[in-house]
Amino acid sequence: MSKRFALTGAAGYIAPRHLQAIKDTGNELIAACDPNDSVGILDRYFFDVSFFKEFERFDRHLEKLRRKGEPIDYLSICSPNYLHDAHIRLALRLGADAVCEKPLVINPWNIDALQELSEEHGKRIHCILQLRTHPSIIELKNRIHNEAADKKHEIELTYITSRGKWYLVSWKGNQAQSGGLATNIGVHFFDMLIWIFGGVKRQEVHVADEKTISGYLELERAKVTWFLSIDKTKLPGTVNRQGQSTFRSITVDGSEIEFSGGFTDLHTRVYERILQQQGFGPEDCRASIQLVHDIRHAVPKGVKEHSHRLLKA
Repeated sequence: MSKRFALTGAAGYIAPRHLQAIKDTGNELIAACDPNDSVGILDRYFFDVSFFKEFERFDRHLEKLRRKGEPIDYLSICSPNYLHDAHIRLALRLGADAVCEKPLVINPWNIDALQELSEEHGKRIHCILQLRTHPSIIELKNRIHNEAADKKHEIELTYITSRGKWYLVSWKGNQAQSGGLATNIGVHFFDMLIWIFGGVKRQEVHVADEKTISGYLELERAKVTWFLSIDKTKLPGTVNRQGQSTFRSITVDGSEIEFSGGFTDLHTRVYERILQQQGFGPEDCRASIQLVHDIRHAVPKGVKEHSHRLLKA
């Protein structure tokens, strides 16, 4: 029997991944909400969707359905980061599970309050940690798990995803609303590294401005130099010449981890896990949320000998 979904942030960048996952898993979208009405994308997946520009009317509609005995089963949350907490609370209050895009919350202490509410309402909070379902990442985790526990690896994480001037004007450029670059574009990579190589032992930020942030991270089984940027001028020359706007690279001991493909259906895989009650919960997110919080509040130390190579170029 299909499940009934509603969705917030329908006009956003990530919403199509969720719409596709809801459709691919054989479920139906009942209602959607976004203050921006450029949501024609809905017709590509579902036609009979009640759409609301005002969150209050969306809330009222879903509550009315609940009282009629036609409640939603899940609320998918694709809204701006600073609204995730409130929208998760709405889902729980409606008696629905929450399916939330990363980051689950901006500040780690919000996790505890949400877990209490989850227990009170008897409903689950599911995090979208899609990289944990990627075959190449799973293979790497299994390989590391079978090695000696005291072996340390050298990791280099580089992620440059070009963004125009609009980015800094939007909520994404507002640190209070997005959590900053490390949170907004890096949190799923940090989650992946912690999941594979263990907990954080030490972290440093070397350089940080509105377009680029870079630092050093020591995990239980790895030393990581990382570089995150939305600045197009940081792209390697070969990438620029090919007309590409994104460069993503993770090397382990000098060898590239190939995971450039296979991204399009990862949300569907996460949804399949959620529907089997095997999704990732708030506790799975805690370490990465704590890390990006610490990065956000760190004082940059400047370029060091152990900084990412792009800082020393």
